[in-house]
Amino acid sequence: MPALRKVAIVGAAAKPPGRWAPIEHDGDALFELDVLGPLVIQALAEAGLDRSAVDTAAFVTPSPSTRQLGFSTYMAARLGLRCKGSVSEVSALGVSGGLAFDQALADIALGRADAALALGISYQTNAPLPLIMDNSVRAVGDVDFQSPFGLTPISWYAFDAARYMHETGVTREQIAQVAVKSRSHAITNELAQFRKPLTLEEVLAQRMIVSPLGLFEVPSVADGAICLVLTSEDAARASGKPYVTITGRGYYHEGYHQIGGRPHDMTAFPAATLAARAALDDAGLSLGDINLAELYAPCTITEVLVSEAIGFCEQGKGALDVVTGATSVGGRIPINTSGGCLSRGHPPSLTALYGMLELRQQLLGRCGERQVKDARLAMHCCELGNYNAALIHVLEGPQ
Repeated sequence: MPALRKVAIVGAAAKPPGRWAPIEHDGDALFELDVLGPLVIQALAEAGLDRSAVDTAAFVTPSPSTRQLGFSTYMAARLGLRCKGSVSEVSALGVSGGLAFDQALADIALGRADAALALGISYQTNAPLPLIMDNSVRAVGDVDFQSPFGLTPISWYAFDAARYMHETGVTREQIAQVAVKSRSHAITNELAQFRKPLTLEEVLAQRMIVSPLGLFEVPSVADGAICLVLTSEDAARASGKPYVTITGRGYYHEGYHQIGGRPHDMTAFPAATLAARAALDDAGLSLGDINLAELYAPCTITEVLVSEAIGFCEQGKGALDVVTGATSVGGRIPINTSGGCLSRGHPPSLTALYGMLELRQQLLGRCGERQVKDARLAMHCCELGNYNAALIHVLEGPQ
């Protein structure tokens, strides 16, 4: 088998997450093609490529409210793509965007494609509430044992927070600083859903969603649309355009379905630990080489726990590091400079692609006031469900 080719991200375009999906009486005024199609053209233009160059298109499966089934082949046809690599839809809850990226990455690395798209659109805000709740409850755990208790995804993060506070003595106020830090990063991010300054007092004053997590400590509902363009590094270099490369990849599933069916440490996130180790080994790096990270963290507590699991923060110190500014821009290890799920926005299946885009912009020095100085190596992490699985990529900027 020939040696794997190194892969680069050479183009990107995205719509800011927010509430912009059409409601039913709007007809097809903002049908998915009308939003995602122009983003594809924009991303390809940045990469200096035409649609005819695309060999692989890895779509994230759209939300259940989407009217068009067979979405990937429909979009490929409407965009005029003729692919020799693959056309696919990827669906695996929160890790969906990361796996779509993985598919595009693998096709190029293996020589199946010379140019690939990792893309998707997700309409969340126009889905009927009963459908959202039904899907959420059925996704949390075993439908025969856990789902009848009515647990939603936010419930398991609330369990995590309560347990973490009990074990460490860390307070809700300290954990809530993640929301404040996230907003401070998002203020200068044009792709962020929420950009108004936020204080700790405002976070703590909001109504409780699932104790101990209030309104600003959990993600808002958001629609999203994004396209990343990948090629081989050789092709990227020949184009003369700026690019970043993917230098490491790691994945681990610990054998639990979301909240798990047997006793385990709910705050340890071992999948993130092992996936990070594998990605760093693949890249030939140590954790200390990483300059910044985008971590899939729907709630305040999630960022704290995954930052500890990977090793950016000591056990029991993740929230305290947020309070001291260690995970802010200018700190020891900036985390979620985009604003993360809480402020940039969280269209769940696409969140990983938005995180990848932020790291690309950081490594190319395009982030203005939130730019991480001398950023050269970055880590991206996404999860399947309460970090029962994690997928991690290491990105490298221009030399």
